[in-house]
Amino acid sequence: MRISPSPILALLAALSVAHAAPARTLQDVRNTGTLRVGVTLFAPWAARAPNGDLIGFEVDVARQLAADMGVKAEVLPYELGRLIPALESGEIDVIAAGLTITPDRALHVNFSAPYAEGGIALATHSKKTANVANLQDLNSAAYKVAAVEGSVAQELAKRLLPRAELKPFESVDAASTALLKGEVDAYLEDEPVPTFLALENPQTIDVPIDRPLLVSKAGFAVIKGDADFLAFLNAWIVARDADTWLPTTEAYWFKSLRWRDRLGDGPHR
Repeated sequence: MRISPSPILALLAALSVAHAAPARTLQDVRNTGTLRVGVTLFAPWAARAPNGDLIGFEVDVARQLAADMGVKAEVLPYELGRLIPALESGEIDVIAAGLTITPDRALHVNFSAPYAEGGIALATHSKKTANVANLQDLNSAAYKVAAVEGSVAQELAKRLLPRAELKPFESVDAASTALLKGEVDAYLEDEPVPTFLALENPQTIDVPIDRPLLVSKAGFAVIKGDADFLAFLNAWIVARDADTWLPTTEAYWFKSLRWRDRLGDGPHR
């Protein structure tokens, strides 16, 4: 026998539908005067300063994007897993969170062209790898290579350096400490961890290869079906890359530590 839903459940379902705001188009955003941008709190992408203000690369991007659109930016922090549902439900208008472009995510959102690049890079102990001239020199049983257990970096190390002794660690901090102490010779990790290690410890740590060994590209994400929004984002990326605003801003947040003072004494990674 089929049981009909109770009136209360039916009412709750109706209210849920009623409160689900429709996703806004580019023209809607311009009409309302506010661009709602979803980010995740993870420095240096986005973080809270001691006074509670949001700062970070994606926060700068959101504000410049809104300014060029002629509207104000409302930057809203979410857990990573909540970003796409928030976009689909109309809570935000665009995701700017270093979101890697993947086919699976593209089933739910439309991605812009890449506006930022990251990936897995190699950090080395300078003294212990002084005789290493290239990546293949590390592919030897004489060297110990660190990676976080279960990470993509660990799998990459197995593929690129199969002869080296792979040393798994339970966390980024544990692997970083082992490299600093010289307990391992090299460490594969997501950027900007290798770069920051080298900047913090220039006498001990080096990043010998200037590009990631495995590159990931981040794009803006918007709802499906709004070609005008996507066209604007792509034009913005081209223009802000050409006038050097994007690479200069990215270098400040990911290739320097000058922004650290703005976070006070809180956690930086």
